[in-house]
Amino acid sequence: MVTNFTASSGMFQDAFFSRDGSDPVPLMIKAEGIWMFDERGKAYIDGSSGPIACNIGHANERVAQAMYQQAMTLDYAYPRVARHAANAALTGRLCSLAGAPFERVGLASGGSEAMDLALKFLRQYAVAKGLPGKRILISNMPSYHGASIGALAISGDESLAPFLSGFAVIGAKVPAPMTYRGEPGLSPEEISEQCVAALENAIVNLGPENVLAYVVEPVGGVATGCLVPPPVYFQRIRELCDRYGVFLVFDEILCGAGRTGKFLASHHLSGCIPDVIVMAKGIAAGYSPLGAVLLPAEPVDELAKLTGFNFSHTYGANPISCAAALAVLDEYEDHDLITNAAQAGEHLGRILRQLMNTSPIVGDVRGIGLLYAVELVQDKDSKAQFRYDFNVTEVARTEALKEGLIIYSRRTSGGKYGDWLIVAPPLTVTRADCDQIGQRLERILEGVRNRFEAGCVAAGSPKRSSLELNS
Repeated sequence: MVTNFTASSGMFQDAFFSRDGSDPVPLMIKAEGIWMFDERGKAYIDGSSGPIACNIGHANERVAQAMYQQAMTLDYAYPRVARHAANAALTGRLCSLAGAPFERVGLASGGSEAMDLALKFLRQYAVAKGLPGKRILISNMPSYHGASIGALAISGDESLAPFLSGFAVIGAKVPAPMTYRGEPGLSPEEISEQCVAALENAIVNLGPENVLAYVVEPVGGVATGCLVPPPVYFQRIRELCDRYGVFLVFDEILCGAGRTGKFLASHHLSGCIPDVIVMAKGIAAGYSPLGAVLLPAEPVDELAKLTGFNFSHTYGANPISCAAALAVLDEYEDHDLITNAAQAGEHLGRILRQLMNTSPIVGDVRGIGLLYAVELVQDKDSKAQFRYDFNVTEVARTEALKEGLIIYSRRTSGGKYGDWLIVAPPLTVTRADCDQIGQRLERILEGVRNRFEAGCVAAGSPKRSSLELNS
């Protein structure tokens, strides 16, 4: 977010991410643990870890000290001209945590940049191997893979069409296995098989010799509301990518780094190891911008011999970011935060499912670990959504602020695939904290229902052509 602060007036003038008439976001002046505090002293539970990034909570002294010590020792080194110890230590640690076959790591300055890095690597590798026709990228509709032009072009959001048309090379799309809103009467496995068949048809029709990669989120984020496809889906897409020579890329920008109760979401799967994993957010936990691309040694070493990898960014493998991530990983290990994500996540899931049973406007709860979505509906039996001019995701966000809870909630794809809020507190959360979150959510849901029944329209509801580009 870019803002201008006028010292004489003491007022912030928002330049980005605001709409006329929309409820403003609070001005935070302090944060500690799972709590944030605004300029009036009001306390908020950070129920979404920011944009599902602040995995170890706020104001962690170990991380702050690590960043300070690194800045005072070696503040910057550009990887093409100088190596540094923090880079080597972090990449080695990530390889160890990821496990075989991921023996090489490329570092970037965030998720969007890391996704671009992964796709550029695969494209250069294909060209170096004498396969220049491999250029088409396939992803799901809906999906979200980042905010750069390239990442937006492979994201699945139909509301972006006017923005991207003639401006970017848009990737091919196949249906995501949206199990809650799939074809009535079909099981999640049957819906998944339909989506796998659509992927195979796309590869065949486009020509396997032209398809470079299939990019998919193993656990969905804001675009699909924490979608957790059944295991058979991943087994089948792995088989397809092997059969047709297509790289399988897992986008774990949001769901990786312990969020699901394992270091990688892909660690929950059997029979499906991707070719590439893209990470960000939780590996530096919001303390410094950082993304990572995990690859097996063979293609990386082969490309190094053929042409080398020719792309880099100024802040790739920044020493201070690497030091921050190493300290974050120390926190994970010393406090067993990944296990806590699994155990506290089970408790949070029970709380949210109870809310689904009691609230007339909660149609579905889905997720894993400490990553859950609550889908809001006007009618549970028909799964009917709230009318469009009642922007229920914005209403939920503002009702949550009243109750001292920060949630991640925004309408994607123009609301075509549903409306949900995401509950994803830091991995440091306790069962008692989860109880508090549940109690506040109960009041929030009642507030949303009351506003709808009173005929109130959420301030600042967007038009169907509007774009929501924030990550």
